[in-house]
Amino acid sequence: MLNQTQTQSGIGQNQGARIVGKGSETAEGPGPDVMAAATLDGDKVISSDGEDIGKVKDIMLDVGAGRIAYAVLSSGGFLGIGDKLMAIPWHALTLDTQRKCFVLNMTAERVKNAPGFDKDHWPSMADQTWATSVHQYYGSEPYWGRDRYDLRDDVGVGDIPAGSSDAPEAGGLKL
Repeated sequence: MLNQTQTQSGIGQNQGARIVGKGSETAEGPGPDVMAAATLDGDKVISSDGEDIGKVKDIMLDVGAGRIAYAVLSSGGFLGIGDKLMAIPWHALTLDTQRKCFVLNMTAERVKNAPGFDKDHWPSMADQTWATSVHQYYGSEPYWGRDRYDLRDDVGVGDIPAGSSDAPEAGGLKL
């Protein structure tokens, strides 16, 4: 199984989905560190024992905090009928750019028994009691806990007032 030393970006498990593989050489668009959420819809998810356990149906955002909370996995069913949906904590996933899929560090059997819901009865994902139980099941620290943005300033920008940056236009070069 993939482990912390195999991560491309060096971001720990509690700070976001890990990335393995050749990175932008195999990812479409500007990825893999920054990607459009729509490019991940329908991506296969495989278990730690190599089984196909479903596909990413949705990416759920914590709008107030400005970060990804969950990937909703669609599993089972046929042609979208009878699918079991599961909210997988974003931190519990690893993006494998070579295989173009996500890997969940859990056996297929354990995923089969995971808490889920159907398309007509979504849980209140903002409810911390529900969310805590989901994170415990997947062995992931809750996303609203401390993360890399709370702990350090990796790029040295500190507190820059809005509108004060002289950043170049997208793709441009400022000399």
